[in-house]
Amino acid sequence: MMNSLLTQYIAGVDEVGRGPLAGPVVAGAVILDPDCPIDGLADSKALSETKRQQLDEQIRSSALAWAIGRAEVEEIDQINILQASLLAMRRAVLSLRPQAEYALVDGNRCPDLPCRCEAIIKGDQTVKVISAASIIAKVYRDAEMVEMDALYPGYGFVRHKGYPTKRHMESLGQLGVTPIHRRSFGPVKRALADIDKAF
Repeated sequence: MMNSLLTQYIAGVDEVGRGPLAGPVVAGAVILDPDCPIDGLADSKALSETKRQQLDEQIRSSALAWAIGRAEVEEIDQINILQASLLAMRRAVLSLRPQAEYALVDGNRCPDLPCRCEAIIKGDQTVKVISAASIIAKVYRDAEMVEMDALYPGYGFVRHKGYPTKRHMESLGQLGVTPIHRRSFGPVKRALADIDKAF
């Protein structure tokens, strides 16, 4: 990381939703206000749902800037999940106002950005501004998957958020593939193939 980062607007960037079989991949970008520290920031996966939602509200109300970026299912299928994740992160950073002057990104690859960027493996566990980005991204995506549960009942999206749980895999076989399923992912491909065989 840069020694004593002198730049004013340092954005943390993280994505959620690379592993699910359904739904978008979502990225968060956050520029924290050094005069308004937020206690309890941590990797979103290590926090309870209640704590995530509390921190999400704090981040949105006290950060200098925050933004959500996303890549849709069709984009995931077209350009692959890695490229879609990088695209979602780029969209999140470009949506920040004020714009970031430096970006700290969770993982080992940086998206294409107009500012300097550093990738930090497990950054969501060690860098608070990246933790903040992971929290707003997860809360946003989880809320959308709850909405999808109402649109597509029977799949259990409200619980597994699109991840390949046993319940989700069984539902694919019984109910078929929805418009929000990623057709380039193996289990969804197989479900589609089984439907074709049935006809």
